[in-house]
Amino acid sequence: MDSSSRRQKRYATAGLPEGPYEAQGALPPRSASNAAMLQTIEFVDALRARSTDNLGIDLRDLGIVLHLMRNHVSGRLTTMSSLAAASGLSYGTAFRCIEGLVASGLIVRRCRTATGRSFSLHPSSELLRRWQLFAGHTRRLIEHASGNGARAEPKPAPDMAAVIAPPTVLESKLALPRGLRLLVHADPTFMAMNALKQQFEMILGVPIQSKALSIDRLRAEIVQNGQRPVSAYDIVACDLPWFGDMVQKGRLRALDDLIARSRMDLSDFLPDAVASARRRGRQYGIPLLSTAELLAYRTDLLEDAGLEPPRTTAETLAVARALHAPERGRAGIAWNGGRGTALGHTFMVTMAAHGRPLVNLGETADGFLTEDMSEEHLRPMFDSEAARGAADYLTELLAVSPPGILTMTWYDRARAYASGQAALAYAHTLLVNLFERDPASPAYGNTGYLSQPTGLSGGPISPLGGYALAIPSNIAPERVAPAWAALAALTSASAAKLFMANGSLASPRFSVNRDPEVQALSPVIGVVDAIARKGVLRAWPRPPVPGISALITIAGEEIHDMLSGVKSRSVALATAQSRAEAVMRGLDRD
Repeated sequence: MDSSSRRQKRYATAGLPEGPYEAQGALPPRSASNAAMLQTIEFVDALRARSTDNLGIDLRDLGIVLHLMRNHVSGRLTTMSSLAAASGLSYGTAFRCIEGLVASGLIVRRCRTATGRSFSLHPSSELLRRWQLFAGHTRRLIEHASGNGARAEPKPAPDMAAVIAPPTVLESKLALPRGLRLLVHADPTFMAMNALKQQFEMILGVPIQSKALSIDRLRAEIVQNGQRPVSAYDIVACDLPWFGDMVQKGRLRALDDLIARSRMDLSDFLPDAVASARRRGRQYGIPLLSTAELLAYRTDLLEDAGLEPPRTTAETLAVARALHAPERGRAGIAWNGGRGTALGHTFMVTMAAHGRPLVNLGETADGFLTEDMSEEHLRPMFDSEAARGAADYLTELLAVSPPGILTMTWYDRARAYASGQAALAYAHTLLVNLFERDPASPAYGNTGYLSQPTGLSGGPISPLGGYALAIPSNIAPERVAPAWAALAALTSASAAKLFMANGSLASPRFSVNRDPEVQALSPVIGVVDAIARKGVLRAWPRPPVPGISALITIAGEEIHDMLSGVKSRSVALATAQSRAEAVMRGLDRD
């Protein structure tokens, strides 16, 4: 190469950069610290915009709203001075801001004393609605910003119109000297209510005294309370099948006049739950919780064994036998075998799966009547083919059940399934939180649900369980109106959602079960909502007829004698029929 060529090449390359950082217009890659800082800036900016758009307040007022909301959900009293002190503003500015929020309808004042000179401050229903919207968007911003700078996969936006806001306070405190007195059942929903006691005391404006009892003790206490000159309770919780007996004996007050003067929408409740608390066209209770009796099964165990989920009693027996492994500490199936009420319920719902209720209810196109029964409709059916089929099925289950099955009750069977001691279980949705919310359970994330396995001529059915709140008929007259206000608040959609978020999985309201935040709590919520809409979740397997509690006890005793080997099937069912007929003959007809 000649000297001229060498000079040209040197000149041609002289202007080229030696490395990538020397190139004109090239920007160094953004540092990780800068990226994180920008992400934080974007997050805070988006959050600021959301607080303005969703809450509709000046950013200066955000401290006021935050303190007010914190006290509302914690059940702590908020006064004008305490709110001003917590606002971070000067007192004069804070007072003006608070007055502005009151004038705009975002804060409500409620009298603390009879003189009306002292007030407490609370978020209005409109502020709670806006806060719910703001909280939903905030959670999505957090999800989007998570991942150390990596953009999270966007999730579908929930239908915020379906999201139910938290409950707000009543406009005025309840006029209930000595506070609100409740008699309830000891289960997750009522335990959630007790855990939220301080918040509901704030909402209602009075102290709450609550007594929680087991199912048999609860019924006995309601009966005893009905014999008092004046009720010791303002509100009682009744198991749905009890309403026939309780109304017939005059222990409950009809609610129709109170419902008519309120804005309560009964169409939002499961129709069979409402019908169970109705008698002769009059409403005596408002559903608080509704459960479904389902068959729970371990999806992982069935998949490993190459088995399909069972849909009939014969298939259930086959799957339970295949998965029964006592040498591994695992039984095929858990169910209620305890003497009395527990086994009585099992027999009653198993009869329904075989096509008949425990009494001779009138048939309809899609089931059986649960109200306005005639004398013939109250005839016991222990002498039916369905009763014999149910008895035989329970006898066969014994061989694939856990040890001590004849003492097992509702909690025991759910606990056995949750701990891996049973591959299948009959389970009320009331107690599925024992494994749905416990990551340590082998059933966590490995559970499927089906309606009752059918036998003989039975069709798909899931017995409706649950409780409704009622007002005793012997309540002091001056306590009726405030007791109703409390009952309406406790059975509201907002309260039902709050119970669901705090341990219950048993709402009787369609709107609550459709709430995207509620549906995210457990897959069983969507299952129950689906079977309810298909007409599979029904009340007739546990009919609210007079005498039903006695019939359940009879079934639980006679079938227990049969399963224990004390009596044959024919003797046990014949004795149950004779005892049940005597009970029904002795009823006072209404």
